[in-house]
Amino acid sequence: MVTVNIGMLHYVLDHVYGAFVHRTKLSPPFFSRGWGGTKLELLEKMIKQLFPDVEGQNWPPTLVQPVWKTVWESQTATLREGFFTTPCHDQLLSALPPESHIARVAFLAPKYTPPHKTACVVHLAGTGDHTFERRLRLGGPLLKENIATMVLESPFYGKRRPLLQRGSKLLCVSDLLLLGRATIEEARSLLHWLDCEAGFGKMGICGLSMGGVHAAMVGSLHPTPIATLPFLSPHSAVVAFCEGVLKHATAWEALRDDLSVHEASMTLEEVKERMRNVLSLTDVTRFPIPKDPSAVIFVAATDDGYIPRHSVLELEKAWPGSEVRWVRGGHVSSFLLHNGAFRRAIADGLNRLQWKESTL
Repeated sequence: MVTVNIGMLHYVLDHVYGAFVHRTKLSPPFFSRGWGGTKLELLEKMIKQLFPDVEGQNWPPTLVQPVWKTVWESQTATLREGFFTTPCHDQLLSALPPESHIARVAFLAPKYTPPHKTACVVHLAGTGDHTFERRLRLGGPLLKENIATMVLESPFYGKRRPLLQRGSKLLCVSDLLLLGRATIEEARSLLHWLDCEAGFGKMGICGLSMGGVHAAMVGSLHPTPIATLPFLSPHSAVVAFCEGVLKHATAWEALRDDLSVHEASMTLEEVKERMRNVLSLTDVTRFPIPKDPSAVIFVAATDDGYIPRHSVLELEKAWPGSEVRWVRGGHVSSFLLHNGAFRRAIADGLNRLQWKESTL
């Protein structure tokens, strides 16, 4: 009985936090400027192009060459920050806001272990994660296990945030798809760099919440086995914006008004159905099974107000051989309290991979 009450407390905490952050007038809702017009149509086409007709057709990606500066060095580790031009092709680049054209990364690595004996995991941003700090804190303790951490600043976030956007509240639905598609391109190019230029012996991709959806997509599309580690993640953005707490943070009236300019008057229910159709493009279960499903570890929360349990189980069912680990808590409390479980999943996922043969 006490367990049920604690579980309900975590669930209620998610809704209280969501109400405070998303339903007060402290910040605008998501998609206050509508669907994004022709940009949305372009993005719908581009996401379908992620699935090549022939395996390997979309590989290798554009090789990026980050320009690095050292932030600090200790006796055992080095933290560098770098920047590079986003590898997105011209159509995608023209749709991105100018502020997002330059990508930024932080790179925390052991100082004296050679790369071919070191693993590296690329950490993608969750909703609202505008800086490197939280993900560097997550990855820092893994240095002692010879696991390096590379943190990508998302398009539309941090120094890449468009001038008119407040916080994480994307202005148009097309921005969400654009953020996802650009993040996938950049993460794939960084993994290619880690493999071919830096020579790391193992690689992984992880992310929390929205970042976990993107991590699952990148891991799915990678041509060789990598550890794929989505934390507190749904199988699709449909779940986050149409079922979980974020449905209260969405500008449904503005979306309806935007549609009514081109179509007959629609009910809010019809607008939500349109959103489901658009966001079904983000459904990870439509993506190929990763090359080594045993190196896929999902970490989910038992009482998550943002991500329903059925969504996690759909991922497990779609990718046989993957593992789901449950932590007790809600979305917010697990984000704060279960970094140890996330680190164990990262280490375990990497341990299930073979070391790449060194070319040295």
